[in-house]
Amino acid sequence: MNVNEYFDGNVKSIGFTNSEGRVTSGVMAAGNYEFGTSEHELMKVVSGTMEVKLPGSDAFKAISAGQQFEVEANKTFQVRVGEPTAYLCFYS
Repeated sequence: MNVNEYFDGNVKSIGFTNSEGRVTSGVMAAGNYEFGTSEHELMKVVSGTMEVKLPGSDAFKAISAGQQFEVEANKTFQVRVGEPTAYLCFYS
């Protein structure tokens, strides 16, 4: 397992690989973030809500617990979090 911290410790994740592939499980503190991808990502919100501005979009969209979104490889996307929010991210 790999433990990572980003944005001065406001985003923390644990990465692992299993039979489903490479996965990270993490938590984001309240804040605004911009992430870059190196491969396709499927992100599922587990607890809380995040607002996401995906590549090619002019607006943020709320993604709540139980919902998901995808980002293609080599793209950037913005996230706004109003309360601590947990996620799972699957890479392919």
